[in-house]
Amino acid sequence: MLLTLDLDSEVPIYQQIRDRVVEAIADGELTEGSALPSTRQLAADLAINFHTANKAYDLLRQEGIIRINRKSGAVVRRDPGSGPPAPGYADDWQGRLRTLLAEATVHGVPGEELIQRCGGVLTSFHDQRTTKEPSV
Repeated sequence: MLLTLDLDSEVPIYQQIRDRVVEAIADGELTEGSALPSTRQLAADLAINFHTANKAYDLLRQEGIIRINRKSGAVVRRDPGSGPPAPGYADDWQGRLRTLLAEATVHGVPGEELIQRCGGVLTSFHDQRTTKEPSV
């Protein structure tokens, strides 16, 4: 997995790491059981503070996306085919979606374009998953 970060972005680096890992799982680049680099290795590779990498992994762990074990390190816990979401997840997600759609609306993006873009993103995840070999 190759992470690309924007150091000039207003989005915190730990959030960017979290987002790229989630996108890699949705794209099928990472699957359930895929190992992630240690937080120390990730921090060294990205030339960032260890605590920043640790915060990203902790966020992913709290969300149930990865598990962290002293022996095996950080491992992907869920992928899109691993069953229904945890109770309450859909409601929380809808709240965040509402905010994202509100931002786009405030910036003048028409509703039809929002729907097309959402559909395009969902299709890209499906297309990526069906064309890529899962990494192990």
